[in-house]
Amino acid sequence: MRGARLGSRIVRGAFFARLMTQAIEFLKDPDKLRDLVQSAGSKAEGAHATDALKEIWGTLMAFVRLLRAYVRGDYRNVPSKSLVLIIAAVLYFVMPIDVIPDFIFGLGYMDDAAVLAWVFSMVRKAVDDFTTWEASRGDAHPPAA
Repeated sequence: MRGARLGSRIVRGAFFARLMTQAIEFLKDPDKLRDLVQSAGSKAEGAHATDALKEIWGTLMAFVRLLRAYVRGDYRNVPSKSLVLIIAAVLYFVMPIDVIPDFIFGLGYMDDAAVLAWVFSMVRKAVDDFTTWEASRGDAHPPAA
């Protein structure tokens, strides 16, 4: 699958390694993390209709909801490695200039979708645990992809 290979290549690269370092810094600064969650939610709403994000939409929204619950202090039962990967993936999504710049019509979100899908494959259990927790509170959303 081409998307999985692209996501794997990006995540293993130097650019994503820098995002992982930034993600750790975001964990230390709740205000920065809150701003990231806000930016991701806003950008996601604007990008919702793009073909590249349709398949991964549920995952992206689960990541945003998980981070929002984490920032509020409502949900902290997520392994730190998973949390750092999710934050790095969301940082990648929010950045307009990455492997394929977002403004390139028809292609701009393909790399974002590939990264989000690859990260989801690594953190699936943490996201499933979160969505189970959400459902137990009556905050049910469609499951991540």
